[in-house]
Amino acid sequence: MDKALARMFPEHSRNRLQKWLREGHVRLDSRSAKPKQKIWGGERIDIRPQADPEETTFRAEAIALEIIYEDDELLVINKPAGLVVHPGSGNWQGTLLNALLHHSPQLAAIPRAGIVHRLDKDTSGLLVVAKSLRAQTELVRQIQARTVKRDYLAVVHGVVRLDGEVAAPVGRDPRSRTRMAVIGTGRPALTRYKVARRFADATLLECSLATGRTHQIRVHMQSLGYPIVGDPVYGAKRRGGSMAKRLLRQALHAVRLEFSHPVSGARRRFTAPPPEDFRALMDSLE
Repeated sequence: MDKALARMFPEHSRNRLQKWLREGHVRLDSRSAKPKQKIWGGERIDIRPQADPEETTFRAEAIALEIIYEDDELLVINKPAGLVVHPGSGNWQGTLLNALLHHSPQLAAIPRAGIVHRLDKDTSGLLVVAKSLRAQTELVRQIQARTVKRDYLAVVHGVVRLDGEVAAPVGRDPRSRTRMAVIGTGRPALTRYKVARRFADATLLECSLATGRTHQIRVHMQSLGYPIVGDPVYGAKRRGGSMAKRLLRQALHAVRLEFSHPVSGARRRFTAPPPEDFRALMDSLE
């Protein structure tokens, strides 16, 4: 049954359909259906789509959003530094999710209000948000297939001589559960980087994510000995130096985002120049 439903209703993920089956929201010939139940053809199937109450109980808040693009299926947002993406411990209000619910109330029926990937609180830049279940499922599939391109600008301590990549697993730091680390038991992670500009004691890098692990760029750059400027978690040992000015956050900005439109299939590419504080840091390094 669950395999058949996944083919018949591609706008919903298989996990979502299995959950509805287990909870009795799918009926087969007027009787509750089960995920592993065999079907032969000719049966009547009725589905009552459900919103996950754990993911839709957040309230709307009038928080300004910089919208780069919007249509019936998705939003592309330029997130400012300091804005938390999703409510969580210590940040239950004033998040991007709350802002999205105010901008588009219909997102209350979409898990996580359509959020399909995240940026750290103090990372600025581009995010795509789904406005329908169909769009959300397709965008998540693209992220899992690694066909979504996410490029970042990062200012790191030290002078990086060559372009390169870091292929190192990232997981919870066993010494501190609030930090991530390169660790053998972590999940595979790949970051590619190119030198965009060199300064006296810092480098502007263009980093591309092949995977999207928590704090991936920050952890990978630290593992190379080039922690991101202003990073309070992974750059704390590199205080001081010759820089005239520092950010009050990590110098990381999601500058480009590219994906296939979840409905039309057309390839879409968006860019967002770095914000004023990021530019001021680079000016101070000249």
